[in-house]
Amino acid sequence: MLNRTILMGRLVADPELKTTASGISVTSFRIAVDRNYVKSGEERKADFIDIVCWRQTAEFVCRYFGKGSLIAVEGQLQSRTYQAKDGTNRYVVEVVADNVSFTGERRDANSYSQSYNSYSGEPASAMQAQPEPSYQSGTNSDFQEVPLDDDLPF
Repeated sequence: MLNRTILMGRLVADPELKTTASGISVTSFRIAVDRNYVKSGEERKADFIDIVCWRQTAEFVCRYFGKGSLIAVEGQLQSRTYQAKDGTNRYVVEVVADNVSFTGERRDANSYSQSYNSYSGEPASAMQAQPEPSYQSGTNSDFQEVPLDDDLPF
């Protein structure tokens, strides 16, 4: 069986770090994910998805993300039921995040891209953002001709 979910959206509110009775950090937040299809004459619609992060991933999210931040989330879709204070049974579907990443626009050439992977327990390697290559000043000498009689690998 396969249960992987990858989402990119904006936080609806500031995440709040909480601690369980056993001392484990946890946060839950909601992201708005735009739908790709827009009907003519209508505004773009969004889906609101609940996300849960545990341990260092929760601490990472609460430290670096706030309301309106663009975030990429990778995790597992999970459903559960619980009894509310009024005695009614509630059914919840949420994504339990394994990996979260910054996805916003680069602010300058020296900005860093960083993500947090809960499997390794530490931030993924922070790499300095590289500028996109520009081919506007290229000349024919920058390219080599591909022979048509060779077997291509694809």
